Amino acid sequence: MPSFSDRLAEAVRAKGPLCVGIDPRWESLPAAFRKPREEMKYMWRVSVALAEFGVRVLELVRPFCGVVKPQSAFFELLGSMGLAAQHTVLNRAREMGFVTVLDAKRGDIASTATAYADAAFGGCTIDGETFPVWDADALTINPYLGRDAVEPFLTAAKKADRGVFVLVRTSNPGAGLFQDLVCDGKPLYRHVAAEVANWNASTIGACGLGDVGAVVGATHPRELVELRDAMPNVWLLVPGYGAQGGTAADVKAAYRADGLGAIVNSSRGVTFPFHPDDPDWEAKIVAAAQKAQAELRS
Repeated sequence: MPSFSDRLAEAVRAKGPLCVGIDPRWESLPAAFRKPREEMKYMWRVSVALAEFGVRVLELVRPFCGVVKPQSAFFELLGSMGLAAQHTVLNRAREMGFVTVLDAKRGDIASTATAYADAAFGGCTIDGETFPVWDADALTINPYLGRDAVEPFLTAAKKADRGVFVLVRTSNPGAGLFQDLVCDGKPLYRHVAAEVANWNASTIGACGLGDVGAVVGATHPRELVELRDAMPNVWLLVPGYGAQGGTAADVKAAYRADGLGAIVNSSRGVTFPFHPDDPDWEAKIVAAAQKAQAELRS
């Protein structure tokens, strides 16, 4: 199997850097998915609707992006039934040829981190037999606990030819509370970026980029310039484009000269560009995905 970075490069070359986030919210679903289904218990009905909507979004955006990012929180909110919906969406995305990024922002130490990593990538091994769980291509992780907490994710990803995206400079308004603190003459996020570059160095694929990526928000365009320079061989996952206020111009600094190096996420902007009662919600998703692809490719 080609390395994660090379599979990601192939997807970006084919369809551009757009990554569509699958963040299903019950109250925002089209009315057709929220009709009562009396034969089902309520929570099960909601989870089925989330799965059906998520799969339909995949079908609609497939011509315009090669990468999707299910947000685990919206599925976990529904408990075990929501996790079944997430499983359905990830499986269908894989069958359709998408590169999948499971956005769960995991971070823990020792055996706990190993369990998180195995669930994301290799699967659960019982009595010598391994059973796939999420089987995602990549996972977002939180490096706050340090190297020993990151190592199990790096090891599991390497073993399964998968990737990780490490939180470096996030897009939320309060990110600077910790990330901007100055340590040894530079902000904390620069120290994290340096470690990500080190972790990535041994995983460089044929595309010139490695399997250990960084999350850097589109709402910080100055830092994008700085971090692209500091991590020349690192894939950047760029949230904040679209509904959070980041523009195509803001994210240009994330790309390398060859056009690779970044995937740019849009969740609400592509997945929910409609009112729940709009009868033409599918056409609006297609239009939003097509527009985002064109903007980011230009």
